[in-house]
Amino acid sequence: MTVSRVLVADDDPFTRRLFETLLAGKGLVPSFATTAAEARKLLAESSFNLVVMDQRLPDGNGLDLVTEARTARPHLIALLITGFADVRDAMRAVREGLFDYLTKPFDNLEELEAVIDRALELDRAYREIDDLKKTLASGGNFPNIVGRSLAIRSLQQRIEQVAPLDTTVLIEGESGTGKELVARMIHASGSRAKGPFLAINCGALSESLLESTLFGYEKGAFTGAFRATPGYFEDAEDGTLFLDEIADTSPKLQASLLRVIQERSFCRLGSTKPRSGNFRLLCASNRPLYEEVKAGRFREDLFYRINVVSLAVPPLRQRTEDVPLLAAHFLDQFNARFGKSVGPLLPEVQRRLQNETWPGNVRQLRNLIERTVALRPDGPVQPEDLDLTEGGPQTAQETVSGVLAYHQARELFERNYLRRLFAESGGNISEAARMSGISRQNLYVRMKRWGFDIKM
Repeated sequence: MTVSRVLVADDDPFTRRLFETLLAGKGLVPSFATTAAEARKLLAESSFNLVVMDQRLPDGNGLDLVTEARTARPHLIALLITGFADVRDAMRAVREGLFDYLTKPFDNLEELEAVIDRALELDRAYREIDDLKKTLASGGNFPNIVGRSLAIRSLQQRIEQVAPLDTTVLIEGESGTGKELVARMIHASGSRAKGPFLAINCGALSESLLESTLFGYEKGAFTGAFRATPGYFEDAEDGTLFLDEIADTSPKLQASLLRVIQERSFCRLGSTKPRSGNFRLLCASNRPLYEEVKAGRFREDLFYRINVVSLAVPPLRQRTEDVPLLAAHFLDQFNARFGKSVGPLLPEVQRRLQNETWPGNVRQLRNLIERTVALRPDGPVQPEDLDLTEGGPQTAQETVSGVLAYHQARELFERNYLRRLFAESGGNISEAARMSGISRQNLYVRMKRWGFDIKM
């Protein structure tokens, strides 16, 4: 396990000794600088997981130095400290996207330690995101499932096993889990990868339209058939045909599909001329297909024809450890699409996302991140930026049962405490500081983090 490295730039010997003791006690590796020049040199030579920067160094401004360092490493996590009470510095630190802003002397070491823990947690998230990007980039345009959970690794292994076999595969999973992505992975890593990949949602088309789309038709086969048109059985030649939501097909079409699969031949609508079909068939269902067979809604003989190999795509609630990676992946996608720089997802946001139930699975998470990027300005994503609308998944507080983890309980207490403090003080930062005994600067940063509309 890699040990986290922390750079502390401060000309005060007492502060350096404090951080040396604190960081060493947490198993971290500290480096120290007393001037901006020394800090600049260390930043150029090494990679740090966290930078703790004094605002006023003998030869420069700490916030300016952090801004400079971020040109080379945009995701540098920085904590600004100062012995001078200046709310304008705090406001600028927040605008610059610094993780936190604290004032000396540090009266509450437990609070300082908690800030360092959260900052390092965000750094770990960034590094996981970077690793993910490298993994995805190494595959070029090859489709891939985002995730490192045991369930996803097992599914990826099954895909690797079945992809070269050129056999029929049934993919089952709830809506929004990524069944088509699995089908595209099978196609891309199989022997037909250079051929076409055609996908059709059987539940989205009427029986007659689905039939004509699959089989094709001759001129005059029905009203509006002005010219002969090949169907997907022909267009998928030497490639892959993916029938999504096959459970929604009618009994008549199920009988026709069975014949095509058995004989690998078919006729266009309005023709008696048999045509051969050389394609790989992949099918998917958002309902357990065997249950549909037992209920009499799906042909048993067709089920056994398409269920040569079966793959189960897990719902998102069964692989919650993948949620931060998926969210970061979508955040990167939509930032690129919209030309924005929204992010990062702060640790509290990641934990909240992990504690959702996600009835819409990956599709729902993707839509949430798209909405977040579209509606909010650039900068870190706060918990209140998540537009979890009524009727959506439950919140973390509603879904977590039993004893909360210590960091969750602490953050829940802080959020609720500040909400009550905010109400009692009428939103006035000076009055809130007087009532709570927390310094004005620290209180400002914490209230901004939770999205309170502060009166200066």
